[in-house]
Amino acid sequence: MADTESYDVIVIGGGPAGYVAAIRCAQLGLKSACIDAGVDEQGERSLGGTCLNVGCIPSKALLSSSALYEQSVHHLTEHGIKTSGVTLDLKQMMGRKQQVVKELTGGIAALFKANGVTSIAGRAQLLADKQVKVVPLEKGRSKTLSAQQIILAPGSQPNEHKQVPFDGKRVVDSTGALSLSKVPKRLAVIGAGVIGLELGSVWRRLGAEVVLIDICDGLLPMIDKPMARQAQKLYQQQGLNFRFGCAVVGSKAKRGGIELQLETKQGSESETFDQVIVAVGRSPTTKGLLSKDCGVVLDKRGAIEVDGQCRTAVDGIYAIGDAVRGPMLAHKGSEEGVMVAELIAGHHAEVDYGTIPSVVYTEPEIAWCGQTEAELKAADIKYKVGSFPFAANGRARAGGDSSGMVKVVADAKSDRVLGVHMLGPHVSELIGQAVNTMAYRGSSEDLALTVFAHPTLSESLHEAALDVLGNAIHKARPGKR
Repeated sequence: MADTESYDVIVIGGGPAGYVAAIRCAQLGLKSACIDAGVDEQGERSLGGTCLNVGCIPSKALLSSSALYEQSVHHLTEHGIKTSGVTLDLKQMMGRKQQVVKELTGGIAALFKANGVTSIAGRAQLLADKQVKVVPLEKGRSKTLSAQQIILAPGSQPNEHKQVPFDGKRVVDSTGALSLSKVPKRLAVIGAGVIGLELGSVWRRLGAEVVLIDICDGLLPMIDKPMARQAQKLYQQQGLNFRFGCAVVGSKAKRGGIELQLETKQGSESETFDQVIVAVGRSPTTKGLLSKDCGVVLDKRGAIEVDGQCRTAVDGIYAIGDAVRGPMLAHKGSEEGVMVAELIAGHHAEVDYGTIPSVVYTEPEIAWCGQTEAELKAADIKYKVGSFPFAANGRARAGGDSSGMVKVVADAKSDRVLGVHMLGPHVSELIGQAVNTMAYRGSSEDLALTVFAHPTLSESLHEAALDVLGNAIHKARPGKR
């Protein structure tokens, strides 16, 4: 390790947390380097981490393409559009997905160049005294880098299921699920969380019989309970099958498929599937990241321990993104990257963890921010609620997609908005208006007094806020004449 280079800031990891941190550091006048070991399907170097390469972006590309396919086959006649002979070209669909990924990951490389960030392809390990060992992806000598400040952003990886080991063919993780070469006749998705729902939706639309298996008793326990029940009903109407309260206790390869042994409250049983996707969560990618004497501490699940501003136990070393506490969301990691860059540059910065939105990109979409009614009840916080169905929204009805609702939860005394929960068309976009209100400590009255364009889906948020005060215009209230 003869070669030594020095920087103001070294970022380990080129995903949404890491690359954003590196760019912001460079914008603030810091000599910055980003070390990343990511490669694409062809084995070529590719920045962007899980999100751009095998997560957020390719999954949304397939969700969009599969939705268009299903609409063409089943729903265009409702709009007076008659089609015939619609066929699926899965190879073309996958090619489009990969082109989208390539364009966006290439964009990060261009941003690095434009901002003066040094991009280093290799596997990094944090050593003592703010030294970083880099083993190049291609042949060459390892080298040691040093920096005044170091940001750890190694990301996360799919969890394995002990009873259903990956084989890369019949049993795949979320990465493999984005590149299947054909539509399986019968598909099991182990895990009915966000990733499982999205992947299951893609392959159900393309023609697979999809069964989602989850040990939990119901859908998405972290979201608003009435909304979860309504979402499950809508998914079932679409053809998704759920097996809740069901544990996978074994598996066996069979000719042309995989047999899963299941344990339910009713007893033991088995089912055979052509394909199995394992989507049982993700874990921080911290194995091999830290030398024993570097001083940075991991918790029991392998996450890097940090404080509220992402500082580790070692002065001048930070950690951000999926490898630290909090939700594993790309936008959360990016905001932490900006915060840490600002702190390193001597500015005041923080992330409001109470207003981070979450989204499930199914149809209908689910989006939420803040606290649920169940959480407020558990904390003994008095609240009031307003809601509004998309069935009463003119734009939703005109577009032919009017399932779901918007719910606003506000403090009973101050009227401050404590949570907003949405199920319906394009709510991934609508939730931003709710986040803005909550970020500025706004009230339901603030939303109610805001003018929303007509006809738009966003009027449902307006009406839900009015409903908190008992003043919804387009919703009949029981007992009122």
